[in-house]
Amino acid sequence: MRFVRYDDGQLGLLTDDGTGIVALNDRLGIDADEPLVEYIEGDYDASEYVDADPDHDIEDVEVGSPVGRPGKVIAAPLNYENHIEEALSDRDITTDEWFSIKDKGYFLKAPSSVVGPDHGIELPFSDRRTDHEVELAFVMEGDIKDVPAEEAWDHIFGYTILLDISLRGDQDRSNRKSYDTFTVIGPCVTTADEIEDPQDLQMELQLNGERRQYENTGDMVYTCADVVQYASLGATLETGDVITTGTPEGVSELSDGDTIDAEIESVGSMTVDVTERDVSYAEADVKKGGQE
Repeated sequence: MRFVRYDDGQLGLLTDDGTGIVALNDRLGIDADEPLVEYIEGDYDASEYVDADPDHDIEDVEVGSPVGRPGKVIAAPLNYENHIEEALSDRDITTDEWFSIKDKGYFLKAPSSVVGPDHGIELPFSDRRTDHEVELAFVMEGDIKDVPAEEAWDHIFGYTILLDISLRGDQDRSNRKSYDTFTVIGPCVTTADEIEDPQDLQMELQLNGERRQYENTGDMVYTCADVVQYASLGATLETGDVITTGTPEGVSELSDGDTIDAEIESVGSMTVDVTERDVSYAEADVKKGGQE
């Protein structure tokens, strides 16, 4: 099943051709701010509606992030060898720093940065480079702590596409990646039973019709389960938390008016528009203490 959240709190099933939505709130009696989390935690079964006639055309609704405000967005940094080389190509780095960067780890993105594909990306500054990063992400099921990697798969509810938008600079990674609209998730969550092998999915991102990123998830340094295992050592993972697994090479700069087309095999596809605020980072930079 492919769950989609639309029009501020409505839960639906995306039709096989991706053009229609079967409404679920009334059919299942769901009334919650986070209907997908309610569905996962509750005693619901949407399978009987998979072949129902759609109630909405997807073009007539606003598609949001499957979880509107996750408790946590946990992200794996530099999880593809070719992106590690790409990220470090312009940096003067020591051998010790290289191996430190390659070590397993994660960072957090602000839940307030999460939007759906129909909301679009807003570049915060006109004079700072901002890049796209396409990633396989997933939504967690159940509250878990210290889970072994081999058991982690049982706690992945479903998979989705995530665009990790990144402001370049020397600030902390969580800072640069947590601006509003910098975590685009969607258009749906495809349940884990629909994905034969999450470590063998082709990802593609096109920018204005030109392919920029194209990679198989089998090239990850750490698998989805590895990331869950490591993250659960430091934090209790909760239902509705989103975990994302890093991006391959091919990241490039975004500009006002750009269009991103992102697709992951068996998971889904989405189109996201890019706009820019008329704000300069140099002008917006707040001086220490709020004074010149």
